[in-house]
Amino acid sequence: MKTLVALACSLTCLLSFGQLGQTDVTVKKTLKLMGTRFEITVVAPNEEIGYINIDEAVSEIERIEKIISSWDESSETSLINKNAGIQPVKVSQELFGLIERAIKISEITDGAFDISYASMDNIWKFDGSMDKMPSEAEIKNSVSKVGFKKIKLDTDNLTVYLPEKGMRIGFGAIGKGYAADKAKELLVSKDVKGGIINASGDLTTWGTKVTGEKWLVGIANPLSKDKVFSWLPVVESSVATSGNYEKYITLNGEKYSHIIDPRTGYPTKGVNSVSIFAKQAELCDALATAVFTMGRDVGLHMINQIDGVEAVVVDSENKVHRSSGIMFDTN
Repeated sequence: MKTLVALACSLTCLLSFGQLGQTDVTVKKTLKLMGTRFEITVVAPNEEIGYINIDEAVSEIERIEKIISSWDESSETSLINKNAGIQPVKVSQELFGLIERAIKISEITDGAFDISYASMDNIWKFDGSMDKMPSEAEIKNSVSKVGFKKIKLDTDNLTVYLPEKGMRIGFGAIGKGYAADKAKELLVSKDVKGGIINASGDLTTWGTKVTGEKWLVGIANPLSKDKVFSWLPVVESSVATSGNYEKYITLNGEKYSHIIDPRTGYPTKGVNSVSIFAKQAELCDALATAVFTMGRDVGLHMINQIDGVEAVVVDSENKVHRSSGIMFDTN
């Protein structure tokens, strides 16, 4: 009996030592999801568990893509678009909630963010093939079906109706952030200590690095996107950046961003990049596009009215502007 007790004690001591001596690791995977580059990083007890966690996050992002994708003809979103001008479409509570929140963001941004932007005709080309401005008539016609106020929601029956034939909705300016939030929510529910879901610049974090240090996000220098002019801590929160580093056209000596104002049909100008900081990546994603469209002064004024949201704006002269709660040193 003494021998058995001694053996049991030894095993207990060994197991305890193993647990105490266990060191977490950082596991990272980069892959293409939702047509863009996702980088998923988790803090895990070992690599095997870390990769299992990442696979779970990937499944969650793929699940969301099947709901919100405009490219997938079987998605709920495609069904809404196919039935524009025909009939309301019953959708899941999840998609209905996302559309409701998107419309609220449209209201506070005065339509600078609008999921019905997908109704716009594709008259602007950013592949180098465009050498003159479209006509005013073409531009006016391109946004004739845009308008978040036209979207009809029936909360009792969970239906969505686009009243005009050819009208469409799309989640290109909010979907990645939403997917990042949901993947994080899933991993937190599974007790994953820390991580980052980075959806091509729209990212959300939780916990800390293996070392206990805060996650940091770098604000890119618009003159050289590979260089960072300032690092900011992102603690249990999110950040999204919209920039015109790569996609833009120059017409008549003026530089136009690839981001089109859904209210006017014209490309935005005057801003090189916008980074938004908030709790939810979904909100960051949407507001980054909205502030870019609204411009430096109007955009920052709006951000300063919203609790828990901050912004860094780099204008077309590469001058850095920030909302009232942002503190950093660019030297």
